[in-house]
This record gives sequence, C-alpha cells and structure tokens, in this order.
Amino acid sequence: MTVDRPDQVLVSDITYIRQRGDFCYLFLVTDLYSRKIVGYHLSMSLAASGAIEAMKMALKGVESTEGMIHHSDRGIQYCCEDYVELLKNNKIKISMGEVGNPYDNAVAERINGILKDEFYLNATFADFNTALKATRESINIYNHLRPHMALDYQTPVEKYAA
Repeated sequence: MTVDRPDQVLVSDITYIRQRGDFCYLFLVTDLYSRKIVGYHLSMSLAASGAIEAMKMALKGVESTEGMIHHSDRGIQYCCEDYVELLKNNKIKISMGEVGNPYDNAVAERINGILKDEFYLNATFADFNTALKATRESINIYNHLRPHMALDYQTPVEKYAA
C-alpha cells in the first residue's frame, strides 16, 4: 500500500529504558508517513495501560480516524481487549505483524534505535523522573529538529504539517 498522508497509518512499539536497578518502558506511537512520534508514555510497567495512554495521546492530535490503520507487533499490550476496544471505538483498522518478525514493524523498531543511539536513551538514568525528562527532550528534538533522509531531509513535524 502507498502511505501518502499523515494519520493514515500509525505504528506502535515498546522499548525499555534503563534506570539504576530497574527498567521502565517507553510506549511509542508514530505516524508512518511523517515519522513523527505522535504519542508516547513512559511507565514502570509493561501493562497495556501504557500502550493505551500513548495511543490516547496520539489520537488527541487527529482530526479524523477515517481509513486509519494501526500497525504493531503481536505483543499482549496490543492484543488485549482494552486496546483493541480503543481502536475499534475510534474506527481504526488493526494490522499486526507475524510473531517474532521485527521486520514487520521496521519503522517503529528503527525509531527505538534512533532514540537510543542518537539521543542517548540507551543510558542508565538515576531514576524514573530523570528518564522521563530525557525521554520528553529526546522526542521533542527528534520531532522538531532531526531531518530524515527518507523525508527529503525534512523533520517529522515539517513533513506532518506539509
């Protein structure tokens, strides 16, 4: 399929963030067309509530979900009743990759890597609040300042707005 506009396909994934003696989990929702991170939530738990909060944030900025597709892996957070209900209530079509195939969600996986490798979210943070502050700053810089070759060197915010 051709993705030719914002809010046509959203991709979701989860990655871990290290903090001293523990992990927290970053739930991301990204607009496939622009690569803009449109929703996120940092949680101390892998519970589906983190994915739901990230998706609710993503939906706040959307004028219409008509024809929208949500793509993710088959993690329990995305298969659970509450998450599926959120998507169905917003008339969003559900797409999921094959079990154990990260290539089926390559853009989401790539963004995890960019945030960790380029914005140092692979560091070990002193505590949750420090990790949250670093996450917010990283996503802001990623969305507003980082040009993408795949976007003809536009930032995600520029591409999304165009």
